[in-house]
Amino acid sequence: MAVGVPPGDRVIGADRVVGAAREGESPPSGRLRGRRVLVIGGGQDDRGQPSADTPVGNGRAIAVNAARQGAAVVITDVAADRTAGTIALHAANANAPVERIEAIIADATDETAMEHVFAETVEVLGGLDALVVNVGIGGPAWLANTSSDDWDRVFAVNARAHFIACKLGLRHLADDSSIVLIASVAGSRSGSRIPAYDSSKAALGGLMRHAAFEGQRSRTRVNVVAPGLIDTSIGREATRHRPSRLSGQLPLGREGTAWEIAHVVAFLLSDEASYVNAQWIGVDGGLT
Repeated sequence: MAVGVPPGDRVIGADRVVGAAREGESPPSGRLRGRRVLVIGGGQDDRGQPSADTPVGNGRAIAVNAARQGAAVVITDVAADRTAGTIALHAANANAPVERIEAIIADATDETAMEHVFAETVEVLGGLDALVVNVGIGGPAWLANTSSDDWDRVFAVNARAHFIACKLGLRHLADDSSIVLIASVAGSRSGSRIPAYDSSKAALGGLMRHAAFEGQRSRTRVNVVAPGLIDTSIGREATRHRPSRLSGQLPLGREGTAWEIAHVVAFLLSDEASYVNAQWIGVDGGLT
């Protein structure tokens, strides 16, 4: 209920406003105007998905929303076809500002490649003051089915990429910058049934706290956003394999959308969150 509105009185347009935010159609706020943002993992694998039915993934939504809010954005991903859809979605949006989204193809787990990404991003944007790391893979279910190689492979992506990004970010980011690591509620509660995934996501909490500690010297804030059950291509695939995944676990009666993750990330990248630091922030509708 809106403040100052008597019980029972309907707020005209409230449903429309909430729906627009949920679908990524809310008007731009300009809260990121002047920000120079690098989104690692800002693409999306659209293969095998009808374009009209493909939900927007977290990285894509974060990048497009940041640009819509006035930021200059560079995205990275491992293949050009993953970044092309992000650029096209931004360009097709009627509310898109004049800023473009630039793409650099690189493997987020390759430190040498990422050194080039940071250097090129600083050159393209004229500096860097915001960083988002949205990289992750799954793995086998249950400990008994997880080999040591499986474990190492998941950690090599889900924790190594974030470590490299934080290391290079603290080197290249301007003072008073912001880093956001995208984790998962699986990092704070059991439920995915994938031990390497849960553990690697939990590791981001420790990395975040340490990076925030080192970041004090430049007043660089580091926070984690932990999505819950979100309607993305990866989420739909997980539900297809385990339909019970959604049973009785939706406190608000629905999954979230990637745009709802993107709005929280945009807040954390903005000056409005200038005193939010070293926090694990769940965006899960109350699931945890």
